[in-house]
Amino acid sequence: MKCAICSKNIKETFLKKPLGTIIKDEKGKQHYICSECQKRLNTKENILKEIS
Repeated sequence: MKCAICSKNIKETFLKKPLGTIIKDEKGKQHYICSECQKRLNTKENILKEIS
């Protein structure tokens, strides 16, 4: 999986779960966010602005 903002690969656990965050937009589409981008943007509103 790749981050929706910076396109870096997101690390996964052995059960293939991402070690980042999954955020849904207003249409219900899921976006994977790495922990670095999550720390940098720190609110859901800022993350959704970056994705759009």
